[in-house]
Amino acid sequence: MITRHDSGSRLSKVLVANGFAFLSGLTAKNRDLDVAGQTADILAQVDDYLAMAGTDKTKICVANIWLKDIGDFAQMNGAWEKWVDPAATPARATVESRLAHDAILVEIQVQALV
Repeated sequence: MITRHDSGSRLSKVLVANGFAFLSGLTAKNRDLDVAGQTADILAQVDDYLAMAGTDKTKICVANIWLKDIGDFAQMNGAWEKWVDPAATPARATVESRLAHDAILVEIQVQALV
């Protein structure tokens, strides 16, 4: 069985199937923020969407992070390290990428156990 949350014509923000919650790539709601601010904005959304799926950040298995500029890696990591549970860090990849809009500085996607 598949359960979809916050679905539209193009995608579901969260899809739950086979004991996993799959979150779509999330970007900051406030794109006027710097990389640390956008990261914190996204991570707050991750918390909300994981709760919607019946799980939390301690159950994240993998996170994928795309940065507009890899030079912002330390700034993004600062926000990440304030948020992530140090006893439950997921596997993670971070890459530089051209993102969908110039104002988007970071995008994050996660998969978690439910």
